[in-house]
Amino acid sequence: GKARGTVSEGSIKNHAAFIWSVADLLRGDYKQSEYGKVILPLVVLRRLDCVLESTKAKVLAEHAKHGDREAILRKAAGQSFFNTSKLDFRRLLDDPDNVAGNLRGYIAGFSTGARDVIDKFDFDVQITRLGKLLYQVVGKFVDIDLHPEVVSNIEMGYLYEELIRRFSELSNETAGEHFTPREVIQLMVRLLFIEDDDLLAKPGVVKTLFDPACGTGGMLSIAEDYLRTTHSAARLEVYGQELNAETYAICRSDMMLKGQDASHIAHGNSF
Repeated sequence: GKARGTVSEGSIKNHAAFIWSVADLLRGDYKQSEYGKVILPLVVLRRLDCVLESTKAKVLAEHAKHGDREAILRKAAGQSFFNTSKLDFRRLLDDPDNVAGNLRGYIAGFSTGARDVIDKFDFDVQITRLGKLLYQVVGKFVDIDLHPEVVSNIEMGYLYEELIRRFSELSNETAGEHFTPREVIQLMVRLLFIEDDDLLAKPGVVKTLFDPACGTGGMLSIAEDYLRTTHSAARLEVYGQELNAETYAICRSDMMLKGQDASHIAHGNSF
């Protein structure tokens, strides 16, 4: 496939297809429009699990010494988030009879911001609903290698956004609420930046963009993408607010997966 900078579209499509295949397990128990409720939060959890793996031992040691002091634990993790559970995704499979309770415990071990995202996905409901399927679904995700040296932050962003797009198309009943077609957003973004060429050409310039009804973050992502390809010297910091809890969770988790400041995405009513 065509490469986008350092991004291999072929690799993204392969990962998306493998993650998409998890939906085969859900067929019958879930409507197609509900697949995203299970798969998107699990993609987020698996990616965070992979990102934190190399510093996990250090975080657990600091946690034993200092307790829940977030600043110390974030520093130990080298990220804006951390997890203090002794479990990881692979170890969830060691105890098939208790996978639901152990997954809940694992999620409870995340730092506040990351846990808030999983809560807003209302994922606990899906853990209960999956029942015996949960072990198989988690097993599929253990097989997906989302370590940062395999899938970069930018590739992870493209991969996640590809999944969001597919799930949005499946849930047509709400598509008008939160899914603006990509080509419409691309046109809007080009119009937004049309008079800013001189401004954005200055090396080191940092601009901010705010979307008060950001949905799953399509406008913010495409604006970043556009700037990366047209004005590589400029940097865009994006901010968003979204009323729907699940949609907010998707947008905020997208920022986390790309290594950006997820605290710039807020849950609430802009009006």
